Amino acid sequence: MTMIQTHANCARPARANAMTGLLGFIQQALAVRKERHALRQLDGDALRDLGLSRDDVARETARKIWDVPATWRK
Repeated sequence: MTMIQTHANCARPARANAMTGLLGFIQQALAVRKERHALRQLDGDALRDLGLSRDDVARETARKIWDVPATWRK
């Protein structure tokens, strides 16, 4: 194997990892958006069952889609 072939083979995984990372980020962002939308739709009884107030929901749903706890990140 020549130096050029080796370099070309190493570049492919890096691009694939970058694309996977970007797609993963987009998938996570969309999932967070969907979850926060569902949270906003809960009625007062469901929120009480979860121990949340309307203020808690307002704070959570106002966050940016990339603003998630580190434990949510893959």
